[in-house]
Amino acid sequence: MELSFARSRTQIGTQTNQPQTPSMKPLHPVLFVSHGAPDLLLDPGTTGQLWSELGASLPRPSAILAVSAHWDCAVPTVSLATAPETIHDFGGFPRALYSLRYDAPGAPALAQRVEGLFTAAGIPVSAASTRGLDHGAWAPLRLLYPAADIPVTQLAIQPQAGPGWHLRLGEALQPLREEGVLILASGAVTHNFGWLTVGATQPYPAAEAFADWLAEQLAGPGHEDLLDYRRTAPHGGAAHPTEEHLLPLFVALGAGGQGAPQRFAPGFTYGGLAMDVYLWPGSGAA
Repeated sequence: MELSFARSRTQIGTQTNQPQTPSMKPLHPVLFVSHGAPDLLLDPGTTGQLWSELGASLPRPSAILAVSAHWDCAVPTVSLATAPETIHDFGGFPRALYSLRYDAPGAPALAQRVEGLFTAAGIPVSAASTRGLDHGAWAPLRLLYPAADIPVTQLAIQPQAGPGWHLRLGEALQPLREEGVLILASGAVTHNFGWLTVGATQPYPAAEAFADWLAEQLAGPGHEDLLDYRRTAPHGGAAHPTEEHLLPLFVALGAGGQGAPQRFAPGFTYGGLAMDVYLWPGSGAA
């Protein structure tokens, strides 16, 4: 796979397919996106271009499991909705945003598969019958797969549980990759509203430092410092005053398995929101 967005891409892992044996199945990619502010959809810029090019370049998934920072529950919870509503879970933005919809079919069978995987791994799990798609899911999906014709369901995070718990969730989800499922984790590399400036043309220095540190950690062989990022990273606690926006990244990390992801760095929104995307490439034929 080669994207025309290459100028804005920083590759931190070698994109080589994992060795295949007759007993191995192809693995679908895993994707983490920094979804930014909702108004990105009104002015997609380089980030929106990247999302669109990724959607066109990656293997078409059989279904999508979205793990968004904007749905949290006491235990991992999946949506059984057959026609998930578009949830406009934000306020104070231009009225045009509230008319946008993403009418993809639901994926209740995938939700039940997730329930089974978590149960087998000894992880408590619940289901919601009607939960729709919040903007952490539908905003990037509108540009990744604008036809809205791929079944999608959501998985809730547990902000009280921390990075290690979410890494474990991702590890339990690894078999989905053999089934052609795209695990789409959606959050933010940096998420401090105090770092944001309307009209900013340069990144906020602390946001840039944290984003680059995160990239170095994801490129390395171990993740002890990453899991303890609030203590070990430059500006770790300030980059995420609350953890919910970084936790989806740990789900992606667990699902991605061995090997470093690719980093795509399209820039910063409002100076302080690093819009980095990480891709764990697949293996074999899709």
